[in-house]
Amino acid sequence: MLLAAGEGRRLRPLTEHLPKALCPVGNVALLDRALARVAGLGLTGPHDVAVNACHLADQVVRRVGARARLSVEPGPPLGTAGGLARLRDWTADRGVLVGNADGYLADPARPPGADIAALLDGWDGRTVRLLGVPVPDPDDPGEFSGHRFAGFSLLPARYVHRLPADEPNLVRAVWRPAEAAGELEIVPFAGTYLDTGTPADYLAANLHAAGGANLIDPTATVTGACAQAVVGPSAVVHGTVERAVVWPGELVDPAERLRSAVRFGGGRTLPVATRTGRRPAGTA
Repeated sequence: MLLAAGEGRRLRPLTEHLPKALCPVGNVALLDRALARVAGLGLTGPHDVAVNACHLADQVVRRVGARARLSVEPGPPLGTAGGLARLRDWTADRGVLVGNADGYLADPARPPGADIAALLDGWDGRTVRLLGVPVPDPDDPGEFSGHRFAGFSLLPARYVHRLPADEPNLVRAVWRPAEAAGELEIVPFAGTYLDTGTPADYLAANLHAAGGANLIDPTATVTGACAQAVVGPSAVVHGTVERAVVWPGELVDPAERLRSAVRFGGGRTLPVATRTGRRPAGTA
């Protein structure tokens, strides 16, 4: 199950007119990245994959099409546990791989799917598994046994069956109870994970996807100067773009210098504060 129902409040105003899961990272919608990742595990189609939607749900429904079963929540969003509880008839007696559709994962050593395959390897269907990024700071205990959650977890059927419909938080509903029962396993993720929940992390994910260079869609028109720029389809850049993202169809005028920012929404600009004094979240 891929979670795409959230409002993305911390990412406003980007998410006022576009669901967070559809925001482009490296010119690919986050939800498309997540669907490609589970497809790499052999999970495709409405029998094997579900996507929940709530905020601006019609856009998610159109994007997913026939690629997955859709669960449209009437609102407000039910949260991870509530959204999964709503799909008990679909999950039946199966364990469930749950992923945040708005997470950015990248492992240069493995393609999507193979990068998280260790979550499933040798699983006996009884333990709860979490994908985790090791925390290098010895004084930082992380969220779970020296790790921070990296967007995907694997739940046994018996845990899914007893999910309370009125509990939105999977941490309280499953992960901490499993930890207390000695049934929680952490599977280390060797790459980079960013939850894209803030403008700083969203920009960082785009710059990571660009690999320190420019990532310019072939249909974009660029006559200006670009440095570590991500420029989307049909965008037009006549000005200067530095460490910034230009969404599809957007315009940067000749006199403009777009730096550490996102151009979106018909000419709007979201400045992004530069990180200072802290490690980028989810970087191994």
